[in-house]
Amino acid sequence: MKEYREIIRDLRVDRDLKQVTVAKALGIGQQHYSRYENGEHEIPIRILVALADFYDVSADYLLGRPTGVQGYDVLASKINAGTTVGEVVSDILNLDSANRDAVVDYVFMQKLKEEHYRHKEQCGQTEQNDSEGQ
Repeated sequence: MKEYREIIRDLRVDRDLKQVTVAKALGIGQQHYSRYENGEHEIPIRILVALADFYDVSADYLLGRPTGVQGYDVLASKINAGTTVGEVVSDILNLDSANRDAVVDYVFMQKLKEEHYRHKEQCGQTEQNDSEGQ
């Protein structure tokens, strides 16, 4: 699991922002902000909240904590014999923003495909039932 320092750096880099830009938004100096990204200083709560607002993410996300009510139980569940949900989510979060978007697009397309085939099966069963009733 990523540490908060890696997460805030990745968010900044993915958005093509400079440390000075983020620091200015937080009301601190660039060197001070740099110490958060380098892990030299822990992030105070007020800065954590400001970063969450700035990036429009949860504080849990910034801290690398699983979000959602089920938390660990869902993340520990297996997708297949060798992979957990948490491992897949972690892998996705470690991708750059373009590749994360590509994964989301792929999942969306797979859902559409499943819906299409499910609808096609239902229509085929309805047509079969109609022809049997005649």
